[in-house]
Amino acid sequence: MEISQLRYFLKVAEWKNFTRAAEDLLVSQPALSRSIGKLEEELGQPVFERQTRSVVLTEAGRLLQSRAEQILSLIEDTKSEITDDGRTGRIRVGAIPTIAPYFLPGLLQSFAESSPEATLTVQEEVTEKLLQRLGQGEIDVALLALPVSMQHIEVESLFDEELFLAMPAGHPLTSKKRITIADVRPYPFILLDEAHCLSDNIVSFCRQKSFHPVSIEKTSQLATVQELVALGHGVSMVPEMARRLDHDPRRTYSSLSSPKPVRTIAMAWNPYRFQSRLVERFKAVTRKFRSAEAA
Repeated sequence: MEISQLRYFLKVAEWKNFTRAAEDLLVSQPALSRSIGKLEEELGQPVFERQTRSVVLTEAGRLLQSRAEQILSLIEDTKSEITDDGRTGRIRVGAIPTIAPYFLPGLLQSFAESSPEATLTVQEEVTEKLLQRLGQGEIDVALLALPVSMQHIEVESLFDEELFLAMPAGHPLTSKKRITIADVRPYPFILLDEAHCLSDNIVSFCRQKSFHPVSIEKTSQLATVQELVALGHGVSMVPEMARRLDHDPRRTYSSLSSPKPVRTIAMAWNPYRFQSRLVERFKAVTRKFRSAEAA
């Protein structure tokens, strides 16, 4: 039984699909299938039940999944502890799409200045995927928005960020000095799809005001939301970090009256995995950097 076989097995178990697992692993599907086949041959029984478009774990597969996660975690932690000098090494950071392009560039530059010998890689995923990767030890730290429902993950709030009402230039509400959620009620909303927690933040805020936004369009990119707003398709709520970087005159942003909609940006990690001195340094830089971001 080889370590690569266990990695391949866990990736197929995560995706429940050989094709998508192969794409994630950057290997060919035949090579992945051969690896799993050899693993099953060694074990003397199947670890996956093949279905039309997906696979599910067998009883043996569920046992192997638990053991494989423990084995790979132990290997990674051992390597990290042995090579931990606090200066060199690799940190794997994950961030949700509504944070990564706005918050990470400045943070990564700040970290590079304090730890020039370190290597930092970034993965951009929705919250569910980031939490899975944290649990499996594929990333060291995740930057996301609350709430986080997964157990056995340590979460530290960094700062609250206001959500601004985004409107096309010349929209009737742009002339109002004070905009309430009741003023927004008649207008259609453009939201990110259900995989993005920002939509949950927006819908949750509206529901607290006894208002359910009517979403006429959904997309997977915040930049597309902003473009659709500019084209007059509807209104939306956009985080402050995205608003700050938007200089397109076709859009305008306004604060809603108190209580204003906000989301809480947080940092998460797996406390059951070894936390190197370099990872701890990244956390410290993130805490310091968030102070400037929140100001």
